[in-house]
Amino acid sequence: MADYQLPVSDDSANGNPAMTMAELLEQAYDLKEVRRGDILTGTVVSVAPNEILIDIGSKSEGIVAGREIERLSPEKLASLCVGEEVPVYVVKPENDEGNTILSLARAQAETDWLVAQKMYDSGEIYEGEVAGHNKGGLIVHFGQIRGFVPGSQLAGDQRGGSTSREGQWSQMVGQKLTLKIIEIDRRRNRLIFSERAAVEEERGKQKEKLLSTLKEGDVLTGHVTSLADFGAFVDLGGADGLIHLSELSWSRVSHPSDLLQVGDEIEVYVLNIDSERQRIGLSLKQLQPEPWSQVLEQFEIGQIVDARITKLANFGAFAQIGEIEGLIHQSELTDANITHPREVVKEGDQVSVKIIRIDPERRRMGLSLKQAEGDVDWQEYQSTPEIDEEEVNEEEINEFDEETVPDSE
Repeated sequence: MADYQLPVSDDSANGNPAMTMAELLEQAYDLKEVRRGDILTGTVVSVAPNEILIDIGSKSEGIVAGREIERLSPEKLASLCVGEEVPVYVVKPENDEGNTILSLARAQAETDWLVAQKMYDSGEIYEGEVAGHNKGGLIVHFGQIRGFVPGSQLAGDQRGGSTSREGQWSQMVGQKLTLKIIEIDRRRNRLIFSERAAVEEERGKQKEKLLSTLKEGDVLTGHVTSLADFGAFVDLGGADGLIHLSELSWSRVSHPSDLLQVGDEIEVYVLNIDSERQRIGLSLKQLQPEPWSQVLEQFEIGQIVDARITKLANFGAFAQIGEIEGLIHQSELTDANITHPREVVKEGDQVSVKIIRIDPERRRMGLSLKQAEGDVDWQEYQSTPEIDEEEVNEEEINEFDEETVPDSE
């Protein structure tokens, strides 16, 4: 049986054939049924200052008008052109005039929430620009979403050089930050970022990369990041290494601040690498000449030199001469009968001493305070026996030379 032809509009004279009932029904079924909250893809039909028409495949064109246009940025409005496909949010499926009310801004916001959720799930890093601040932290836009960076989640304590916290934050408006989403709640319209988490993650990746390429004996340039009683931490570009107090100098150092300040750029020698614990041991003194290798070129027995008392022990006093540290045995401090070196000298005293013994192999230098101050005949002293080694306990001396690295990050 032939299909019945229903002439909807007989435009045969104009070359337009009449449509069959089947074609009309097929066209009707092709029309989309829209619901509030749907996000659809439509085609821009026309753009006017007060109304934008968008074809969403429904029985009538959708309309973006009034307040919805005001929510669009001037840049977004200027970029819209006829024929462009855009995402739209269904605000109202049908108004009193039978039109579907749409929103471009809300569609973009919903799309942004989906992107934010994917970034949160994957842990992806986001670079955002600071748009403003309030008393709790910074405001960062994520597309159409207003995100927030709490003050506690900023990587640095001092930003912008202002004394007040809000003064620091106001100077950060316009700056770009590396951020990570740490909380997302679409229902509560809550998107929380952390600069601290992003920086720590990035540094972790850089540290792994650095540790995989670093070798003992490498010489690197770094910046001093902090000082502690036991040493100095140096940023090598993604990972911090530690210069232990004993590796700062060949001479005795009481505190890293004697030689370094935070922010100093220095060259360091890679002493050891603990990949499992992700620790890097560094040294400054390994890049300096070993003073005991040149001691006989600089000093000689009988020479009177200036020295600084660095440490007192029961058996004598240590004194610094240039980068060499020597020992003034208690018997060489004075002819008087004393029970402890503190009765003659104290730490920090500047004194003149005579060199009476040099032993480069054992890194030992014997000094005399009383011979430098008195009129002792040196030739006569040379013929006298040296101090009995048992008087100077080697273990007691060593305990002043050995220091341990604390088990600290």
